Amino acid sequence: MPAHRSWTPSGPYDLVRNLSVLRRGPGDPAFQVSADGAVWRASRTPQGAGTIRLVRRGEAVEAQAWGPGADWLLDHLPALLGAEDDPSAFTPRHRLVHQAHRRHPGLRLIRTGLVLESLIPSILEQKVTSDEAYRGWRLLLQRHGEPAPGPAERLRVMPEPRAWALIPSWEWHRAGVDAKRSSTILRAVRAARRLEEATAMDLAAASARLQAIPGIGPWTAAETLQRSNGTPDAITVGDLHLPKIIGYALTGERGTDDAAMLQLLAPYAGQRHRAARLILLSGRVPPRRAPRFSVRDFRAI
Repeated sequence: MPAHRSWTPSGPYDLVRNLSVLRRGPGDPAFQVSADGAVWRASRTPQGAGTIRLVRRGEAVEAQAWGPGADWLLDHLPALLGAEDDPSAFTPRHRLVHQAHRRHPGLRLIRTGLVLESLIPSILEQKVTSDEAYRGWRLLLQRHGEPAPGPAERLRVMPEPRAWALIPSWEWHRAGVDAKRSSTILRAVRAARRLEEATAMDLAAASARLQAIPGIGPWTAAETLQRSNGTPDAITVGDLHLPKIIGYALTGERGTDDAAMLQLLAPYAGQRHRAARLILLSGRVPPRRAPRFSVRDFRAI
């Protein structure tokens, strides 16, 4: 029988949108949204594998959990759903941000309390297309993960650190993951315990802890801590698209770089990640001038 818990947010709340930042592509084996609007997640917690199902019932979010990690998932349910986030600390400084803030009052920054489950897919996303990264994550979980506890079909729990370390080189190659990214993941899983300690640190210390691993830079650290720690100021730098989107949305100009983006977001110091989320939700993006990058097939190399 599953364990149960409920949590009631104060004010408007958007369950699927808030948790969708944890989905790594439409075929993510660790994240599903069912036809009834329920969110299913498979996680590897400090107590073991667990599955959680989340659905709105009136004003409350109802949760059911299965597996050895069920109690851990339910204990951390409020943080996962954004209870530790304080949206009242945010003040819009641009008209577009103000409009997005008004249109999306249910936005909350979630906190998983788990570093590795966001770090590994973020490493896979380094300097490749989203489709390449999503494919690699999907294939690695399907081949080396384990079936998630509970009734959800096709959900997979990511491998434990030792299992990641035992994946042979040809399996990384088959998943389209080059040696640089796979080596970074192997270094990370060897330091898994130290990296998980970052969930109790402030942004600067947590970012430094992650970046102590060769191959993990500011981009990967920010993408991880946005999810594991729910840090409202963990703005992503080094991204190919984000500076251009933010620059175009706020100024109408193209070609914004990281330095210019940070200058534009300076009025949101302490809340730059939240401001970026709202800007992305505004839907104002520069028109595409070039075709999408093609997906590289590392298996043919």
